[in-house]
Amino acid sequence: MLSQIELNIKPEKIHDDEFIHNLVRSKLKLKKKDKLVCKTIKRSLDARRGSPKFKLKIDAYINESPPATKSIMNNLPSVDHKKKVIIIGAGPAGYFAALKLIQLGLKPVILERGKDVRERRRDLKSIQQKGIVNPDSNYCFGEGGAGTYSDGKLYTRSQKRGNIQEILQILVDHGANEDIMIDAHPHIGSNKLPNIVTAIRETIEAHGGEIKFNTKVIDFISLKNRLVEVIDSNGQLHKGHAFILATGHSARGIYELLHRKNIKIEAKPFALGVRIEHPQGLIDKIQYNQLKREENLPAASYSLKTQVKGCGVFSFCMCPGGLVVPAATAPGEIVVNGMSLSRRDSPFANSGFVTQVSLEDVQRLGYSGPLMNIDFQRVVEQNMFDSGDGSQQAPAARMTSFVEGKLSKKLNSSSYIPGLFIAPLHQLLPKFVNQRIVKGMKKIGENVRGFYTKEANVIGVESRTSAPVRIPRNKENLMHDDMEALFPCGEGAGYAGGILSACMDGQRVAKGVADYLS
Repeated sequence: MLSQIELNIKPEKIHDDEFIHNLVRSKLKLKKKDKLVCKTIKRSLDARRGSPKFKLKIDAYINESPPATKSIMNNLPSVDHKKKVIIIGAGPAGYFAALKLIQLGLKPVILERGKDVRERRRDLKSIQQKGIVNPDSNYCFGEGGAGTYSDGKLYTRSQKRGNIQEILQILVDHGANEDIMIDAHPHIGSNKLPNIVTAIRETIEAHGGEIKFNTKVIDFISLKNRLVEVIDSNGQLHKGHAFILATGHSARGIYELLHRKNIKIEAKPFALGVRIEHPQGLIDKIQYNQLKREENLPAASYSLKTQVKGCGVFSFCMCPGGLVVPAATAPGEIVVNGMSLSRRDSPFANSGFVTQVSLEDVQRLGYSGPLMNIDFQRVVEQNMFDSGDGSQQAPAARMTSFVEGKLSKKLNSSSYIPGLFIAPLHQLLPKFVNQRIVKGMKKIGENVRGFYTKEANVIGVESRTSAPVRIPRNKENLMHDDMEALFPCGEGAGYAGGILSACMDGQRVAKGVADYLS
């Protein structure tokens, strides 16, 4: 017999399996002879009122065993000689599209402009320590995409887009901790993701798929409005029966190529702002109301939002116990992002703090056309760079100075390895962005005591929150509106936002491709 039960557990007891097991027996009023197997299916942390507590949802199997875990990895076919599908981009969308294609009996060939995860580390070290940006291998480009080195958060509100549990199980099958199957806000950690990404690649190759690194697509060849092949920067032609475009939200060259080839794209709203870095102990104190965090509690996080004159202002990509990293994809620009290791044990907490940027906002500044948001982004990022010394040092201010529109006299310590320099960040940001963020910080500071503080740094610029362009596709078959055999996919196409939603979109598009080729 299966019963489901919910428990509230104090942090000091969350790892005491015997205590939890006995508590379940007591709640269910079981007899001594009854056998019990407990399986936690959901775990969340409630710190809203009083002392923090964990909420557990448990499947209790009484006098029977739980069903065996199923995985699609167990029965993948060989696709060595099957129809070939070209996937452009080896991020979450591209890799999960490849796995699904193999499951459906099609051969994926992935073209990735960057390097594999291990070789990619050298370029991350170069941008961190020497300020050298490799435009094809950085925090955004390379095997695993941007998600590989940005914490590995696996939370999504896109519950209806696909089978989340299947995605999580595939990650577990490739080395992720099983906790991601039950945590309300699961994450993997940037130190563990590279091995998981490598294992996924090995699965793809073991079943007949191919991955080609250092292979940047520079042209599309079509025949009667049907894409038939792509050309890479080495002059190689790649023919396929269908093409999945999964290049991520920072592949500006792809957007520009589509525009030159008269393949329809359109500007879409996105968000832009700054990254805020607090001491982690301060966030713990705010969220847990504890002077020192209980050892079984995770580094505290937050999700904050407000409205300023009808426009959203909100935190984004919050990294508790994390690091601020340089995320530029070309020389001459400053872009920052956040990441965390699996233990989330850095003394700093950071998050994006951004405002919605509408098409009307950008048009009022004189920009136009489907690439206008990219042009706007680029100018802001270059202004940040030009305000510095030509390195990847980032312009910054104390939060209080930023809100008051003043130049800081001194900055707080930071996790940002290239370093920060004092700058009039309130002047470097577009005026409308600065005004909304300042008012948003004030409003949130009134409601969340301690958030608005001189102990926090505000760092510019957080500009790669989502794709500033959408590549339109048909809702029914997921193919591009006017280019047959081209399937826009994931964040770069404007249909996902984060690792999980990109994985799910990759699977959906793979099914669309299979239907098309059948």
